[in-house]
Amino acid sequence: MREDPGNRQQLSALIEQRRSNIRSFLQHARPRRSRLTNMSVIGSALAAVLTVGPAAGGTKFTEGVQAVLSLDDDSTVWRVLCLAAALSSLAAAVATGLANSHELAARVSAAEACNAELAGLEGALAFGQIRLEDALQLYQQYIAKVAFVDDAPLPSRTGPS
Repeated sequence: MREDPGNRQQLSALIEQRRSNIRSFLQHARPRRSRLTNMSVIGSALAAVLTVGPAAGGTKFTEGVQAVLSLDDDSTVWRVLCLAAALSSLAAAVATGLANSHELAARVSAAEACNAELAGLEGALAFGQIRLEDALQLYQQYIAKVAFVDDAPLPSRTGPS
C-alpha cells in the first residue's frame, strides 16, 4: 500500500465512521443491558422478599396479614404472595434469558474495547506513529471483534476532492 496522505485520510475516515457506529450501538445497548440486569436483580430480590414472610412466620404471619387487610381467609394471603413471588421470579428469569440470549454484556464489552483500540489507532495514524500498512492490518483485526455492529455508509463528499 502506498504511503500517501490521501490513503491515511481514507483510513482515518473509515476509523471514525466505525467508531461512530460503535458509539451508536453502545448508546442503545448499554441502557438495555442495564434495564435487563436491573429487572433480573429486582425480580429475584422481590421473589425472595415475598416468600420470606410466610417462610419465617408461618401461619402467624399470614393470619396477621389477614387481620390487617380484613380478609376472610388466610389462604388468600398465601395465594397472593405465592402468585406475586412467581411473577417476580418469572420476570427475573425472562430478563436474564434475554440478556444471555443476545450476549448483551459481552457485546457491550467488546464494543467498548474496540472503540478504545480504534481511538488509539486513530491517534497513531494521525501523528504518523504507525505505517499505513500496519494501521490497516490493525483496523481489520479490531473491527473483526465487533462484526455485530452494523455498518453505516460513509457520508458522501460534496465539493472538490
